[in-house]
Amino acid sequence: MTIKKKSTKKKVEIFLNGPQGNAFYLIGFARKNAKQLGLDPQVITEEMTSGDYENLLSVFDGYFGDYVILYR
Repeated sequence: MTIKKKSTKKKVEIFLNGPQGNAFYLIGFARKNAKQLGLDPQVITEEMTSGDYENLLSVFDGYFGDYVILYR
């Protein structure tokens, strides 16, 4: 039997009404963290910029929703 410790890592909180809600900030955040997670930042960036701001948020949440909480 394996006993796992409770994770002490908290999710990053991003408030979309502030400067972190800027599309350029979110794209930069995605590129940086994609590399750390072993994902292709170019693919994610292309998906994020393929539509409007709501699409950008949806794609961002799809890739990073386990690590980031987006607040409106």
